[in-house]
Amino acid sequence: MTVPFVLLVLGALAAAMAPRLLSRADWSDREPVLALWVWQCVVASVLLCCVLTMALCASAASPAVRWHLFALAPRGVVDAYGLAAYGPWAGALAVLLACGGAWSVAMLTREVRGARARRRQRRAELLVRAPMLPGEPPSSSERLVVLEGRRPDAWWLSGPQPQLVITTAALRRLKGRQLDAVLAHEQGHARARHDWLLHCAYALAAGFPQVPVFEGFRQQVHRLVELAADDVASRRFGRLTTALALVELNEDRGVFGPCPTPLAQLPGRVHRLLDPAPRLTLARRMRVSAMALLLPVVPLLVTFGPGLGALS
Repeated sequence: MTVPFVLLVLGALAAAMAPRLLSRADWSDREPVLALWVWQCVVASVLLCCVLTMALCASAASPAVRWHLFALAPRGVVDAYGLAAYGPWAGALAVLLACGGAWSVAMLTREVRGARARRRQRRAELLVRAPMLPGEPPSSSERLVVLEGRRPDAWWLSGPQPQLVITTAALRRLKGRQLDAVLAHEQGHARARHDWLLHCAYALAAGFPQVPVFEGFRQQVHRLVELAADDVASRRFGRLTTALALVELNEDRGVFGPCPTPLAQLPGRVHRLLDPAPRLTLARRMRVSAMALLLPVVPLLVTFGPGLGALS
């Protein structure tokens, strides 16, 4: 009984405290990739606690599950967990956690299907606005599509055949390396597979809105992936060029006015590029990365501790 109880306590503490600690961190804007890594490790540790608790409780409630999980383990390893002392609540807890896992998969499936449907709709609209010319080969990977449009805009359309879409107004407004910076920004999203991070964050938050860590991850992930893509573009083409490209693309949308808009984070992104704070030292980045990696390792140590102790 001790191991599932400890796992549940660890998962609850990580789910409740990690968002508060991360929201107080003063380095997330300076190191968005590192912040994304920490968030992923926190979420993975919470999910791992639930999965391991479910496995141990199911083993205590069902001899068939116990045989599959401990088939290659010596008798002393099974005895070290004291599965017989878990009581009748073990089966109910295992079923409850299994339902939670099935709900998570259902939410992720719904999110992915919704994203695919929206992507198919946008591709259909794209074909209407920019039809294939006679004899033109099928769209290839990372194909650039130019649309007639009065508003400057650019976006990456992910999928099996990703496409980078840019309007003619953006081509007229962006000067020189500014266009290259916009393309590098969008390609940074694609190469880092930020779309999958967004899908997972939105699915977990939709399935469990009352869990602070999932809601916090959903709130932070969009901002952090944009900052990470900004850094990709600024490293190649300079911070000033990237900031000017963001301004040129968005100044007609009221983003930089006194009234808040859905794109109100853009002024902060531009200011961050023009007046960058110093990055964390390499030693500190390594320490933070190692500490984040320990978060999902701790549940594994707690779970396998009794078995390793019995073997020794």
